[in-house]
Amino acid sequence: MTDFTDLGLSPKVLRAVTEAGYVKPTPIQEGAIPPALEGKDVLGIAQTGTGKTASFTLPMICKLARGRARARMPRSLVLCPTRELAAQVAENFDTYSKHVKLTKALLIGGVSFKEQDALIDKGVDVLIATPGRLLDHFERGKLLLTGIEIMVVDEADRMLDMGFIPDIERIFSLTPFTRQTLFFSATMAPEIERITNTFLSAPARIEVARQATASETIEQGVVMFKASRRDRLATEKRAVLRAVIEAEGEKCTNAIIFCNRKVDVDIVAKSLKKHGFHAEAIHGDLDQSQRTRTLDAFRDKSLRFLVASDVAARGLDIPSVSHVFNYDVPSHSEDYVHRIGRTGRAGRDGKAVMICAPSDEKNLAAIEKLIDKEIPRIENPVKAAPAPEPVKEEADAAPKPSRSRSSSSSSSSRGRSKSDQGGGGRSRGRDEKVVGMGDHMPQFIAMSFEERRAS
Repeated sequence: MTDFTDLGLSPKVLRAVTEAGYVKPTPIQEGAIPPALEGKDVLGIAQTGTGKTASFTLPMICKLARGRARARMPRSLVLCPTRELAAQVAENFDTYSKHVKLTKALLIGGVSFKEQDALIDKGVDVLIATPGRLLDHFERGKLLLTGIEIMVVDEADRMLDMGFIPDIERIFSLTPFTRQTLFFSATMAPEIERITNTFLSAPARIEVARQATASETIEQGVVMFKASRRDRLATEKRAVLRAVIEAEGEKCTNAIIFCNRKVDVDIVAKSLKKHGFHAEAIHGDLDQSQRTRTLDAFRDKSLRFLVASDVAARGLDIPSVSHVFNYDVPSHSEDYVHRIGRTGRAGRDGKAVMICAPSDEKNLAAIEKLIDKEIPRIENPVKAAPAPEPVKEEADAAPKPSRSRSSSSSSSSRGRSKSDQGGGGRSRGRDEKVVGMGDHMPQFIAMSFEERRAS
């Protein structure tokens, strides 16, 4: 493998890379950086966790070091599907451009428009944004995209999943035809292929791994789970999750737990905390400052368990996640690859465990077809409770009252007051028991048909 010194990067960028502790480029970096430095369009296809971010930040810094930004006219644009990924890209620019004088702005939701406008008015070399917030600024007349020299689309397949493709197409139309485009995705759906054919010009295609494959450093497993009763599915499933975590013991230093629905993210996080696990939730409905605090706590290991929706499934660079637990089987098989890609990063070992209910077996089959391998089954650590034994009636139990009653008895029963009926609707001896109903039998059950009709 070549070194970063062989890729054609500028001395100042190489110095920053060395200070960050990197020596050898990853395959996607080795393939994408040279053509990007030459000014070619690049189409990069690689699984998550392979270093795609540095593949475009390093050549961009080298090329933007020459030139000057103008007010409201950024020189380059990086589009990201989520706030967290955009913030991470901004951190990468800070790391690698520390010896180069470049300005940047981060346009994401949850942050004041006024603060972002002030940065844009000064002029920025690098604009990092989510599509929605970028178009908000453009429509308010605060931003011009006619000066874009380099445009990057990161995690394009996630953009497709989130419904951003129309916005992406519109943003492309607002940028100059002469721009350089760097386009990165983990998978190539037909819609993504269409966009690349439309907006990229003779791109250098770098595909470093088979599409939608999981890293070989990740040990995978699935627990086949069936609830004892339908109304206990959620409760018993959370118990299985806790047992699976506990079974990993000290090997599980930290973990991300993925749920399909935001409401389940909150419920699972609350349940884990109730049972003594240090866990917090993160999903798209939370305030941005809260999401940032939670991610920072997980990164510095003061938080052990991060319960997340798919907002955290892609692009977040948290290198030392030991485990990923899929509380739900993802409905889109590609999401499984992205979720488990949060562990086993940068050559480290990782483990991913999924809980599969009978209703999820179709989605599990689709995942196994996508990754072209069967996921090993793991024994459910929660043993099923034995079925309750049938209650045996004692020989001396009181005989069941006869259904038929004489008309005189019914008439007599209706004529008695409630106090004479012992609180029920039917005359019973003080020691008489109703077999199988316990002490809390509803009153209407003890009443005869005639008494119910009269009441």
